[in-house]
Amino acid sequence: MEIAELGVESAFLITPDVHSDHRGLFLEVFSQPVFERAVGHRLSVAQLNCSVSRRGTIRGMHAIALPGQARYVTCAQGGIVDIVLDIRVGSPTYGAHVAVELTAANRRALYLAEGLAHGFAPLTDDATVVYLCSSTWSPGAEVIINALDPELGLPWPTDGPVQSEKDAAAPSLREARRLGLLPTLTECQARYAELADLTLTR
Repeated sequence: MEIAELGVESAFLITPDVHSDHRGLFLEVFSQPVFERAVGHRLSVAQLNCSVSRRGTIRGMHAIALPGQARYVTCAQGGIVDIVLDIRVGSPTYGAHVAVELTAANRRALYLAEGLAHGFAPLTDDATVVYLCSSTWSPGAEVIINALDPELGLPWPTDGPVQSEKDAAAPSLREARRLGLLPTLTECQARYAELADLTLTR
């Protein structure tokens, strides 16, 4: 398994070793020791989510207010483009994004730390996404950025997308910052340090 940090700090792409033979295939979707060495702390899993989406859908951009929710995302069926957006005020890559394809063929996964937002769009019908979450869903703590914010120019693979009413009505990144909805890089770094300390004391 290879874990490499992407162009947005604290977002990592996981490429597993896939073992195939006449029976099919086997891979490790997640390895705590490998993850811990690459990221610097353990991933505590509080919730496992699964969503199925049809082509033309956009889900996102979503985050949870600090202490936040880290996510480890993979695509079990079909394919998606997953986009990570840096919404940490004060970050050198604030407002920047990275887009990766996660498919049942490449078997890759994506990890995004607390303070990062993400969303995805299916590249196939019935794209099935499974993701580990470090905390349970907290509706009052949701941070949503409009996925179609023209200032962000996110590379969605669809025109006239299907969105939830909540996602379609979400503020732009500029407006969310003005409203004080976004975390700061300093706050996020303190959270990452806290997680590293907890890992050392286990």
